[in-house]
Amino acid sequence: MLLELSITDFAIIEHLDIDFQSGMTVLTGETGAGKSIIIDAVGLLVGGRGSPDLIRTGASKAVIQGNFILHDDNPTYNVLDDLGIDHSDGNVIIERVIFANGRNSCRVNGIMVNIATLKRIGETIVDIQGQNDHQELMRPERHIQLLDDYAEDELTDILQSYQAQYDTFIKLRDLNQKKHQNEKQWAQRVDMLKFQIKEIQTADLHENEDTDLVAERDRLNNFQKIHDALLASYEGINGDEDASGSIDSIGSAMSSMQDIEELDPEYKQISDNLSGAFFALQDVASQISDQLSNLEFDQDRLDQVEQRLNSIYQLKHKYGDSVSQILEYLAKIKQELAQMSGDAEASDDLDNQLAALKSDLIKRATKISDVRHRWAKKLEKAVHQQLSDLYMDKAVFEVNIQQNRALNRLGADRVEFYIQTNPGEKMLPLVKSASGGELSRIMLALKTMFAKAAGVTSIIFDEVDTGVSGRVAQAIGNKIYTISQKSQVLCITHLPQVAAMSDHHDFIEKKIANDRTTTTITELTTAQSVAEISRMLSGTAITKLTKEHASELLKLADEEKQKIKDS
Repeated sequence: MLLELSITDFAIIEHLDIDFQSGMTVLTGETGAGKSIIIDAVGLLVGGRGSPDLIRTGASKAVIQGNFILHDDNPTYNVLDDLGIDHSDGNVIIERVIFANGRNSCRVNGIMVNIATLKRIGETIVDIQGQNDHQELMRPERHIQLLDDYAEDELTDILQSYQAQYDTFIKLRDLNQKKHQNEKQWAQRVDMLKFQIKEIQTADLHENEDTDLVAERDRLNNFQKIHDALLASYEGINGDEDASGSIDSIGSAMSSMQDIEELDPEYKQISDNLSGAFFALQDVASQISDQLSNLEFDQDRLDQVEQRLNSIYQLKHKYGDSVSQILEYLAKIKQELAQMSGDAEASDDLDNQLAALKSDLIKRATKISDVRHRWAKKLEKAVHQQLSDLYMDKAVFEVNIQQNRALNRLGADRVEFYIQTNPGEKMLPLVKSASGGELSRIMLALKTMFAKAAGVTSIIFDEVDTGVSGRVAQAIGNKIYTISQKSQVLCITHLPQVAAMSDHHDFIEKKIANDRTTTTITELTTAQSVAEISRMLSGTAITKLTKEHASELLKLADEEKQKIKDS
């Protein structure tokens, strides 16, 4: 649930700190007071589109912060684990900053993320339903997703398996189409791949070969320099015919210190150090002697190295900047040739592969369709029950499933919702027959069924009760309260019946001070809530009668809430 929300310099809000609680919270106030701005701020926290235009006039940036606390089994934690974001304290703290230059800064538990990642996290936490979100029902292409969401327990794994197979089919189909579109180019490509593979394989390259050869070439080219340096080092240690070496001097010093090392621990330490240096120099002198003995200039070998490096250079010019890259390219083109030519590990014929894949996809799509048909009946029954609660008991809801001629990523079905709103009328597509109020109720019915399955901790309704009144308004209030028993609900409303059903009532007010407009929020007491609901009932002056009506409405709402809790 959303525990805390902080908004700074956003639209007309200078600064607001809001504490939210579980259950159903309503936000009421005059039109234009800033209720939807608060919801917009939450929307930005969960990946909504932002703009510098949203920054309060005169400010350099807008800052929005939210603290969410989640259940242990919330799917958000899986997403955070995938992203390596710590959540050990059970909190998810999101911050979003919008700067005047258009730049956005997003952080989740202190870790910076991009907007796409923020949206991925946010959609597992908050579900925002605006007054225009019932337009989703007006898009028949979205109906199949709504049905699939309802059937996800049985459908998800089957559909994902189908989609993986479908993606493979599309790649091979595109490959096959390219082959048939230009057989000449296909053949040329095959010949070129064969030539490149032969050229690279003939070279018989080895990892890091170029690096080793360069080092060997440098040694051969610097033979004299290496010889002189080794000889000078050897003579410096062992001496020559004219002078003794440093090892003799250290040996004399070592002998002298050995004579007195028993007299003092520090002398002993010095003696040991000299002994170490002496024997270390002996080892070094031996190593240098071996190097000198083995040192030999080989012009033929130098020529061979130069020729090999030149061959590798030619391959680098064509296939990569290093031997490793050339070998990677070789593996890549061998795989491409295997796919194009159909080697022993691949199918002999792309057409046969495609036919086999398509046959398998049709079987999978048929299974998916069977699942959808079963769940369509369940959805129809569930929606009928929900609509009955919303005083649309005479309406008939139907999930119409037709077969597409061609397969797509969702299978072979075309799904569209149909409805008969009045007895005696024929079934018509939902998009052609439902009014705005009816669409709001249908969307709310679906949301009631999906709320628990969706896994989100907070559901926000932004004036979804538009276009209804009377007993339907009360039914909508009951339905939203029912949803709040499973998830935290924040609801913007102009209906007193909905406001009366709330557990918490926040009043949003717009004030003008020093020629600047700002928004404030106040959590209402019971008495204040009575006054606000009175205003919502009367629209103008609050009278004794409207207060009595508001009190009665709250009393009836308490009875309705108890029935819902007991059911």
